[in-house]
Amino acid sequence: MAAGGRGRGAVGRAVVALLVVALLLGGVAAWRLDLVGRLGDDGSGSAAGAPAGPAAVPPPAGLELPALTDPTPVDSALTPPGRIDPALVQAAVAPYLSEPVLGQHVVGAVADLGAGRPVVKLGGGSAAMPASTTKLLTTTAALSVLGPETRFTTRVVAGGKGRIVLVGGGDPFLSSKPLPAAYPQHADVQTLAAATAAALKQQGRTRVRLGYDDSLFSEPSFNPAWPAHYLPEHVVSRVTALWVDEGRPAVGSGRVDDPSLYAAQTFAAALTANGIKVVGPPVHGVASAGRELASVQSAPLRELVARILEVSDNEGAEVVSHQVGVAVAHSGTFADGAAAVTRTLQGLGVTAAFDIHDGSGLSRENEVTPLALVQVLRLTLDPAHPELNPIATALPVAGFTGSLTNRFDQPFPESRGLVRAKTGTLTNVSALAGIAVDQDGHEMLFALMADQIDQPDETKAQRALDAAAGALGACHCGVVPN
Repeated sequence: MAAGGRGRGAVGRAVVALLVVALLLGGVAAWRLDLVGRLGDDGSGSAAGAPAGPAAVPPPAGLELPALTDPTPVDSALTPPGRIDPALVQAAVAPYLSEPVLGQHVVGAVADLGAGRPVVKLGGGSAAMPASTTKLLTTTAALSVLGPETRFTTRVVAGGKGRIVLVGGGDPFLSSKPLPAAYPQHADVQTLAAATAAALKQQGRTRVRLGYDDSLFSEPSFNPAWPAHYLPEHVVSRVTALWVDEGRPAVGSGRVDDPSLYAAQTFAAALTANGIKVVGPPVHGVASAGRELASVQSAPLRELVARILEVSDNEGAEVVSHQVGVAVAHSGTFADGAAAVTRTLQGLGVTAAFDIHDGSGLSRENEVTPLALVQVLRLTLDPAHPELNPIATALPVAGFTGSLTNRFDQPFPESRGLVRAKTGTLTNVSALAGIAVDQDGHEMLFALMADQIDQPDETKAQRALDAAAGALGACHCGVVPN
């Protein structure tokens, strides 16, 4: 009994000790987690009787603080800009657009973004050769028809009897190798070949015959509306639905003769590097509905468009135009692409005249009125069309980005950063279309074009158009209130 009593006493003391430790730990936890204050919370976020917030905490005893007052404004209230004064706009641009170096045919339009109507027209509103400002039309239609998140897929499918087929999806920036630093991100055929090789090896296959399919786009691959010398002088690649590096060779300069075949050969070499023997040369044809082995996708269209506009990428613009043709007319040709772009823009409300024959502006047969360019620009800023906003945000910024990086230093350096515009340049042609914000915050849309420039004057003519656009950014062009 004595031994049992001692045992029970030891157990009791241990239990008491454990209870004391538990209470101490609970107290520490309550203090660390502020549970005491929360248990007394009345639902307002403060414990019962505690101040509701910092402002309700009384100052220490003996300290008197002045009553809170509203701070004094540091400047007058910002008021929205008023209307554009046409006379002030005309006075700003006229000295530069009357420069003799611009030639005999200078046209333009400036519109008040807020009011949505032109305030100044130059040259009677006639059409002119737009050069690369055509890309504004092409990319706007593409975003409207295809959507900004659309991606273009390059696939490899089973072709039967030991054959696989590389199928072009019209990816304008498909590359021959990975380009980790590129923007937008490029899909590439080396990555595609590695995935294809892995799929083939899972099937126990290490030998294949290779076909290639570029049938998404149709002939001709060279636009008949382009000057014939563009081809031998490598001004632009033949346009196909399957190419790498926009039809440029891996070594040297110029363009390859057959972009689709060159892409297939590049893919075949990558397959070989991944342990797959390619038997015979790649064979051109149309793929059957075989099982997909691997695929790679382009960046979203909004990123492709941004790049095309920033650096004025001719090949990229032509592929995108063909994609609009496929989406609207089920035909990927130069003619159907241009017609689909036209139909799309007219459906969006572009009423001013334009006549285009390609997607890049390389054709000298294109004719566009300045007002049509202004109407397209207005669409890209319309809240009712958020899908078109990538156009406005991608425009090169004067003095900072893209094709305007080294321009707009004179005579209005204060306009740098206040003008965003797409450039257009061909022999005897210069154009500029975009958005300007004047010194008081008035937003204007403009298109300035000259297409009868003497060749020795082309650089001076470009500077004259820059000066006119810069004058919009440097002016105080709003209506002065009474």
